[in-house]
Amino acid sequence: MTDASVPSSGAPQEVLASLGDLTRRVRAAQRATWFPLLLFGVLTLGGILVDRLTFRVEHVTLCPPGPSRADAVLASCTVAKHGSPLYWTVGIALGYAATAVLYVRRSRARGVGSPVRPYVLTGIALVVLVAATMFWVGRNGIPQPGEPLDFWGLQLDPGAGTTQFLERLTGEAAAVGLPLLVLSWVERSRALLLFALVYLLVELVPLSTGWAGIGAASPWSGLPRLIVPGVFLLLGALGFALVQLPRRRDAS
Repeated sequence: MTDASVPSSGAPQEVLASLGDLTRRVRAAQRATWFPLLLFGVLTLGGILVDRLTFRVEHVTLCPPGPSRADAVLASCTVAKHGSPLYWTVGIALGYAATAVLYVRRSRARGVGSPVRPYVLTGIALVVLVAATMFWVGRNGIPQPGEPLDFWGLQLDPGAGTTQFLERLTGEAAAVGLPLLVLSWVERSRALLLFALVYLLVELVPLSTGWAGIGAASPWSGLPRLIVPGVFLLLGALGFALVQLPRRRDAS
């Protein structure tokens, strides 16, 4: 009797398929979407305290007409100002740096490349752009009420809807929301894509502060604007953590 070995024509394809499946499982296990969401959620809620500590009231003489006063010009008016561009610029940049460190450590531990580089580079680039825009707008001091807003050479009406939309866009929407879209693409996560779109909607749609009962002259006037996206980010971090952490334990 002669022994003969029958070649398996599907063996190479099976090996490649199993290798690809293993790579996908490892990359899914090393995802840490919850981490940047947690960092930026805490950063956003921390902005409430920063607004409170930097709150100040200024009296402006010859206050120009406003939408509620038609063509009337008042002898003086009160302007409330708060916030710290340095807090947001440094905080968001450190958030991206911490995210990059976590992803790189996980990728080195598992021997699989990390997809986080496009997300971090996009985030840092947008942070630089947002910081440069804020510097340009405020290089001659904060514009007084009624003065046109200099947006990279464009003299915009501060009361126009387009100007207000640009102000919302060149904030957390650009520095946090747009990079989340990039992360959803590199991680091929539909859940994160949906989350990022809802977050952008929260940031870009004007939210009335009347529901909180806090006036514009209150030291806590920043709370209604920041608490909704901050809590949304924290809830997203909790949701992704509940899904991703068990996968990481199973892959260990």
